[in-house]
Amino acid sequence: MPDPVPWACALLLLVAANAVPWLLGHALGERFAAPIDLGFTLKDGQRLLGAHKTWRGLVAGMLGCGIAAMLCGHAFALGLAFGGLSLAGDAVSSAMKRRLRLTAGAQLPLFDQLLEALLPLVVLRAPLGLSWVDVALAAAMFTAGDLALTGRRRRR
Repeated sequence: MPDPVPWACALLLLVAANAVPWLLGHALGERFAAPIDLGFTLKDGQRLLGAHKTWRGLVAGMLGCGIAAMLCGHAFALGLAFGGLSLAGDAVSSAMKRRLRLTAGAQLPLFDQLLEALLPLVVLRAPLGLSWVDVALAAAMFTAGDLALTGRRRRR
């Protein structure tokens, strides 16, 4: 049975897709951290994605999202797809930041959060039972929470 509060489930999926790789990265350090871009450098001299986008993070985020989807009453496969789309959005924003020559880990508020939130929310809106209001609410709450947390980490 799908979650009776669809936006809350969507928010849980966004948090799982983005927090699990970060937590695992802090727990494991550089172990098993093979970069998705395999170190590929473009003509501008910048890495395609950078060292923080790893296969370990992709797999962990997708699996974490799959488990979160099951907690909401959705199929594991729907969670896998959601996690993959969210992390693909994150990778695209990372590639764009590399093209802007921003340093690894540099934040572009709203840009960093919205693509990774909106891509899976819009693509999987119907299977998740989301209204457009649910999409907007989940994206706004995820963005606000991420901005609050990243701002807090930078101040330390």
